[in-house]
Amino acid sequence: MRQPVRRTFAALAALSVIAVPSARAEDKPMVAEADKDPFIWLEETRSDRALEWVRAENEKTLAALTSDPRFAALKDESLAIFNAVDRIPSVAFTPHGLTNFWQDAKNPKGLVRRTTLASYRTATPEWETILDIDALAKAEGREWVYSGMTCLPPDGTRCMVALSDGGKDATVLREFDITTKGFVEGGFTLPESQGGVEWVDENTLLVGRDFGPGTLTPSLYPFTTREWKRGTRIEDAPEIYRGEAGDVWAGAYQLRDATSKVHARMAFRGTSFFERDQFVWKDGAWLKLDLPKKAAPFGIVDGQILFTTDVDWTVGGQTFPADSLVAADLAAWKADPNGAPKTLVWAPGKGQTKQGGAITATGLYVSLLDNVRGQVLRFDFADGKWSSRRVPLPDNATVGISASSNRTDELMFTVTDFLTPSTVHYAKDGGAPTAIKTSPARFDASGMSVVQHMATSKDGTQIPYFVVKPKGMTLDGTAPTLLTGYGGFQVPRLPAYLGATGKLWVSRGGAYVLANLRGGGEFGPAWHQTAMRANKQRTWDDFIAVAQDLVNRKITSPRHLGIQGGSQGGLLVGTAFTQRPDLFNAAVVQIPLFDMLRYHEIGRGASWIGEYGDPRIAEERAWIEGYSPYQKLLPGKTFPKVMYVTSTADDRTHPSHGRKAAARMAANGQPYLYYEDMTGGHSGGVDNEQRARLQALQFVYLLQQLKGPATK
Repeated sequence: MRQPVRRTFAALAALSVIAVPSARAEDKPMVAEADKDPFIWLEETRSDRALEWVRAENEKTLAALTSDPRFAALKDESLAIFNAVDRIPSVAFTPHGLTNFWQDAKNPKGLVRRTTLASYRTATPEWETILDIDALAKAEGREWVYSGMTCLPPDGTRCMVALSDGGKDATVLREFDITTKGFVEGGFTLPESQGGVEWVDENTLLVGRDFGPGTLTPSLYPFTTREWKRGTRIEDAPEIYRGEAGDVWAGAYQLRDATSKVHARMAFRGTSFFERDQFVWKDGAWLKLDLPKKAAPFGIVDGQILFTTDVDWTVGGQTFPADSLVAADLAAWKADPNGAPKTLVWAPGKGQTKQGGAITATGLYVSLLDNVRGQVLRFDFADGKWSSRRVPLPDNATVGISASSNRTDELMFTVTDFLTPSTVHYAKDGGAPTAIKTSPARFDASGMSVVQHMATSKDGTQIPYFVVKPKGMTLDGTAPTLLTGYGGFQVPRLPAYLGATGKLWVSRGGAYVLANLRGGGEFGPAWHQTAMRANKQRTWDDFIAVAQDLVNRKITSPRHLGIQGGSQGGLLVGTAFTQRPDLFNAAVVQIPLFDMLRYHEIGRGASWIGEYGDPRIAEERAWIEGYSPYQKLLPGKTFPKVMYVTSTADDRTHPSHGRKAAARMAANGQPYLYYEDMTGGHSGGVDNEQRARLQALQFVYLLQQLKGPATK
């Protein structure tokens, strides 16, 4: 499940991107529906009874999969890729160098480190360690997982470091000094909670956290913000903004330009996962902005304030189409936030949608999808007009902005596809990008091909999907085929270098399929909005249609077809194998949503009512009940042998979804495997060893189900 704020909304993300459920949530009594659900006790995250059940299931699954002679090789191959010292280090531009978080065999928990641009461009950069997470965890006796840092602009030397215990979304926040490379004695510290912080100045933070009873929404996010001064108690910090208790989340933040100058204090109320009321502090009060609920500030460029909208927006006698970028003169907007004239910056053409953006010292860059192919545009404002030009990057690939600087006009772009190792391109001052890093190949792609097909969904809609397979593969229905998808929350699934999947699956003769389902973000807001709430079944129909098309084309057959997905994708897989159990022989259900009649009571489920609907409302419960996989696990029905993968530390979707599904199948005498990592959280792994083990377990299962036993 994606985080609550889209990545392009950087200002909003400062307070909400690391918002996670309180630890108190797992202690909530879970007995009200015990007469209806005999497995409701598995919602108790860490009760002795629940963990005893988990350990027993893990033992059975590990015995079944690690004894397979293919497991060791799969794990070793996967670990070699994850730990490869020649993989491309992802970096961020900061005032004190290019920073990177790095994990390998010597540093399993990871290093926060930095280098110079000149050094980064060499084959073997010289790195300076800023923070050693392994050393910190050892010294403190904690399973620390690094979750990022928020630094004070423009110098970026004072930061709040987020540390997770075992991979949970919930974090501890501690003040850190980049210059001394140490935590600040007596500095700002916040205990484990959901929520985040934003720097106002060296001695002041805006804090949105769990402040005790009555400060969290039903979705377990904060809805208040306090201004905390150094040397005072957080309990005494004055509240500067309060949403409403029924919100999904709410908070206040600073609207800054590329120079880090603050132009306004802003706030938002998340009335649903996708809808927000926006406010600006004006004349001593919070003024509500006249924006659609699916529109938000995007940033400041060249004296213009930008907005993005996911719906048509009619204002000032003109209509801006959904997914467009809209601008207003910053000075005029500050004087009259609701009256300043608006102008169009960009609107999508057919098959286009924007994916993200970056604001540098001199311009705006926006990454786009054009029929699922990537491109980047640069926008400038001069003489009262907007102009744009395409950044010269490779065609027919997935292209994204991986790093940018608001102090300079420097950016890095990533270029990738299924079979081509990823490349990093660097650009400065509006010049053409040049390739500076290329990942080595992790598998031999010379004997592989990529094709795109269209499947016809139940309502006639054409659904595109990609197939990666060995060249010349005989179309006789015997190819072991892994079908993946997501189809929710306006999140796109795009071609990217297969890496370990290419090595562990396609190199062993398997076909890999990626479906671009309605509900996702591959074709803009409408592609998402047409398959949500009452129409969510369309996503499941699309996935089933792709599966059926693979069979019709004789790429594979039900005996050899498996499906895999995580989070919303886990729900996708659950709906597929319960609605069409005859169509699949394997299903990997990762960190899933599954019990959709109780999802609003589990983990952060209440925040996703905007996507699925509210089971407490009879009309909405009816459409959810039509597909909720957990209730479809009925005795006497034949399902494929399913593999559930969860994490005890997942405080987002919660492991109980997978636990209860497995327990119900066990009670029904239906075949399944269940594996739950005690750490890892929703991300599915805290270190490379854990990630490699999880991958190997899943691919052994897929090989067993779709290809057969190992041959001697």
